[in-house]
Amino acid sequence: MINFEQFYLDNGLQVIVHEDPNTEIAVLNLLYKVGSRDEDPNKTGFAHLFEHLMFGGSKNVESFDEALQEVGGENNAFTSTDITNYYITIPANNLETAFWLESDRMLSLSFDPEVLEVQRKVVIEEFKQRYLDQPYGDVWLKLRPLAYKTHPYNWATIGKEVAHIEDATMDDVKQFFQQFYAPNNAILVVAGNVTVDQIKSLSEKWFGPIEKGPSLDRSLPVEPKQKEKRWLDVEADVPASAFYMAFHMPGRKETDYHRADLLSDVLGRGKSSRLHQALVKDESIFNSIGAYVTGSADPGLLVVSGKLNEGITFQDAEKKVWEVISNLLNNGLEESELGKVKNKAESSLVFSEMELLNTAMNLAYSAFLGNPDFVNQEIDKITAVTVDGVLDIAKEILVADNCNVLAYAGNKKETA
Repeated sequence: MINFEQFYLDNGLQVIVHEDPNTEIAVLNLLYKVGSRDEDPNKTGFAHLFEHLMFGGSKNVESFDEALQEVGGENNAFTSTDITNYYITIPANNLETAFWLESDRMLSLSFDPEVLEVQRKVVIEEFKQRYLDQPYGDVWLKLRPLAYKTHPYNWATIGKEVAHIEDATMDDVKQFFQQFYAPNNAILVVAGNVTVDQIKSLSEKWFGPIEKGPSLDRSLPVEPKQKEKRWLDVEADVPASAFYMAFHMPGRKETDYHRADLLSDVLGRGKSSRLHQALVKDESIFNSIGAYVTGSADPGLLVVSGKLNEGITFQDAEKKVWEVISNLLNNGLEESELGKVKNKAESSLVFSEMELLNTAMNLAYSAFLGNPDFVNQEIDKITAVTVDGVLDIAKEILVADNCNVLAYAGNKKETA
């Protein structure tokens, strides 16, 4: 059980405090409710660009990292389809420095043209190195638009194309900042050797004077139910052919999410999973294979992915994966098999919460989903999943009409 208290500032900032007197450090985690799903389809990659720009200095802080390092702090950030998350770990007695730094860039980010150009080049280079030049790097640039035709999960966090970052103007950047980087669109979590009264005082001092931003209407387009199987052939200079099957599944806020998540574990988590046992160990169809979920707030994807052994066609690979799925649907699931993946999921959750930073992040993300106490309900939700529940969700989502196949041919081109 993670204990916490929460309160709101008049400007809409949600503040959550987790007291842990058994440590000498503190974590300040600031989650902004903006991810790639919030971008203009013609100006993508902005949320990720801002992850970088926010380290480029603000009105009173020329070097964010340098100011933090002087007081023993460390920081980083990440962007997803749904959120942008900034976090600082610092000695608890220097916590006010973290408040000063985060509040200053929320209030008055530097819009120095030189900073924009530097970070633009960094992001463009990252786009090229990680997504265009790296083997299999462009998988999600191709798989997302195959699976999503309406919802803005259609593009990856890095953006649709390099040109969207290359063509970003200062006016574009300022407009994006003013729209999303405001206290009423943020969740502040402070955890560690702190007190609620202390955090109330610091929050009012450093964030209270910041004016709230515009009210946001997040009427994102809903992805319609997929009614036919989709297949995309790709050929690239990669060491082995790769095979991907993506099925639409419930989002994090939906009651069936944990059923689908555990279903993916039954199919492809680890060497004891069904896909690995059948198609790597027994039949040598794949060199490696697994299954996972994207875990997005809105309806996401359950993905089966693997590298094919030489001489195996994509037709063979797909057929064998469907055989494993059919075996599950027709012959059922043993209670012990489900129990094993539930134990793994619960253990991963418990171990993650031993880290103070993870605790802060989990509280912030739970609050983003609608209730910070969701963090304390995860194990109960996992425990409540039944064999029948897993089979029911499997019958619903593991069907051909809900399937998107990316056949990523390597050295020798293979066709479906």
